[in-house]
Amino acid sequence: MTTPSRTLFGAFLLAAVVDLGSLLAGADLGHQVAKPLLMPLLAAYAATRGAPKPLIAALLFGWGGDVLLLSDADWAFLVGMGSFAAGHVCYLVLFGRGRTSPALGALYAAALLTTVVLLWPDLPADLRIPVAGYSLLLTAMAYRSSTFGLPAGLGGALFLLSDTLIATGVADWPQLPAPDFWVMLTYIAAQYLLTAGTLRAMYGERRTTV
Repeated sequence: MTTPSRTLFGAFLLAAVVDLGSLLAGADLGHQVAKPLLMPLLAAYAATRGAPKPLIAALLFGWGGDVLLLSDADWAFLVGMGSFAAGHVCYLVLFGRGRTSPALGALYAAALLTTVVLLWPDLPADLRIPVAGYSLLLTAMAYRSSTFGLPAGLGGALFLLSDTLIATGVADWPQLPAPDFWVMLTYIAAQYLLTAGTLRAMYGERRTTV
C-alpha cells in the first residue's frame, strides 16, 4: 500500500472513531463534523487503490445522503434517500451480471416483503411508496453484492440492516439505546466492506491488504 493510501485509510478510521464516539457521548458537534468526512475519505482511499468509477460514484452518492440526513427537514430526508438510491444503482452497475445464489435471493425477497408489510402501517403516508421503492432497490443491491464474494456480500447485508434501523425509527418503533450509533456503525462497516470486497474481487489479496 502506498503512503497516500495508508494516510487516507488512517484518516477514514479516525473519522469513524470520532463519529461513533461522538454519538455514544452525545457530542452532536463531533458527529456533525466527522460524518461528512467519512465517504470522501473512503472514496479517496479507494481511488488510490485503483477502484472502478462506479464504486467511487456510489461512495460519493453515499456522502450526499450522509450530508442531507444531518438535517431534520422532510425534504432533506427524501432527497437524501434519493442520493443513496443513486448510489445503489452505481453498485448494481458495478456488480454486473455475475452469478449469485437463488436461495439467497429468496431469503432477501422474503426479508423485503416482511419488512415492508410490517412497517407500512406505521410509516407516514407520504413516505410509504418512496420507502417501499427504495427498499426494493436496496435489497437488490444487497443481494447482488454477493457476486463479489463474502466481504462485499456482508457489506450489502449490513447496508440493508442499517437502513432498516433508520426505517424503524421513522415508523416510531421502539429503538435500541443510542440508535444513531448502531445506524452509523453498520453503515460505516457496510461501505468499507463493499469497498474492500470490490478491490479484492477485482485485484486480489495483494491490492486490498491494509
